[in-house]
Amino acid sequence: MLELGASAYSNGDGLMSKHKYEGKHEVGQPVGARSGVVHSDGWTPGPDGTTPGYDAAIPKMKRKEYEHELRRLHGELVAVQEWVKDTGAKVCIVFEGRDTAGKGGTIKAITERVSPRVFRVVALPAPTDREKSQMYIQRYLSHFPAAGEVMIFDRSWYNRAGVERVMGFCTPEETRRFLELAPGVEKAMVDSGILLLKYWLEVSPEEQTRRLQSRIDDPRKIWKLSDMDLLSYQRWSEYSQARDDMFAGTDTAWAPWWVAHSDDKKRARLNIISHLLDRIPYASLEHRDVELPDRRAVADDQEPTIPLRYIPTPY
Repeated sequence: MLELGASAYSNGDGLMSKHKYEGKHEVGQPVGARSGVVHSDGWTPGPDGTTPGYDAAIPKMKRKEYEHELRRLHGELVAVQEWVKDTGAKVCIVFEGRDTAGKGGTIKAITERVSPRVFRVVALPAPTDREKSQMYIQRYLSHFPAAGEVMIFDRSWYNRAGVERVMGFCTPEETRRFLELAPGVEKAMVDSGILLLKYWLEVSPEEQTRRLQSRIDDPRKIWKLSDMDLLSYQRWSEYSQARDDMFAGTDTAWAPWWVAHSDDKKRARLNIISHLLDRIPYASLEHRDVELPDRRAVADDQEPTIPLRYIPTPY
């Protein structure tokens, strides 16, 4: 079985990349220290923890350009899938971020052309009374990847550092203990051979407002709007503080946080996929020359004669 230890992924400089993305924007550097940070992509957290996102001078990506790049990256993700199956690698990808930051759309972009038997998405509901009585990490353990799996968490154990803290679903002491213990749990994950990637999607307050209003106005999106979204919207500053405390406590050499601006969803998805491809030491697929064989001839009287019920064709 392939063993991927912590040292192989301890920083952004020491890993040989298998994939090169030629776009203009990258996800950036690990979060690192939170005091006085000026990130490599040019944004600086404001006094309340907010960020301006992309430079306003950069236009949003056009759909045609996006689909062209996504098609190419999907081919690389298929190569990752085959590498994971062949080597027995174990990959765990965590997506966190504010409401409407685009976690679901990013995960869909990653998984839409690969096998759900290899790329598996975990989006756990609120814990049951029984799960609330368990050790906190317990209900997540069974979803960690086995050999040949890529597990993608649409929110994760970091609920305790985010929504549970901000909305009062856990005590300050429980949050403090979580932030103390999480790095050790993740060190054990990495030492066991799991490649752990943690992404935070950052959206500006203006763009979050626009997206929530769109959910209110569009009947196709109203199902995405919950009472919790509305309560969370009021607590932007509290979420900013929770995010920064989470980064300070759990941004480690063996499991760093990677931040992606998501005001432009298309750029964000491409940047994240490009980055995770760079973090996974997969081998590119060799093109196979395949020719379809001739079909076996069947006598006319052997064709099926069972009457079929066709659906109406109004289109």
